Amino acid sequence: MNTTNNKQLMQFIFQELSEGNDEPFLDAMADDMQWTWMGSGPWSRTFKGKQSVLDELWASVRTTLKPPYRTVANQFIADGDYVVVEAIGQNTTPDGKIYNNKYCWVCRLSAGKLHELREYMDTQLVTETFQGNG
Repeated sequence: MNTTNNKQLMQFIFQELSEGNDEPFLDAMADDMQWTWMGSGPWSRTFKGKQSVLDELWASVRTTLKPPYRTVANQFIADGDYVVVEAIGQNTTPDGKIYNNKYCWVCRLSAGKLHELREYMDTQLVTETFQGNG
C-alpha cells in the first residue's frame, strides 16, 4: 500500500472509533503488532503481538472505560508506511469520571495491516483517573 492508502485506512479506522466501533481497528492489526506507550514512567511499556494487545491492553480498555470506547482524530500526517494521528478520547470510566486523554499515535503499516503503534499520551491524566491501577 502507498501513503494515500495507509492514510485512508487510518482515517476509516478513526471514523469508526469516533462512533464507538473498534472492530476495523482490531481487524487491521497484524499478528506481530507491537504497541508501545512511550515514556519512562510507570505507564511506559510495550505490548508485543496482537494477542498481547487484545488480552492485556484492549481487555483493560473494555473494563476501565464505559462503552462505547471513542477516540476522535483531528489530524493525520502520512509518509510512506507511517501515519501519525493526533486524537482525543471521549470516554468515561464506569464510576463516572471523564477520561478524555489526548493522543499522538505514530503508526507503521505494511500490506494493509498495522504492525506498530507508538502512543504518546498524558500519563499524569492516566494516573489521576485510574489511581495507579495500570
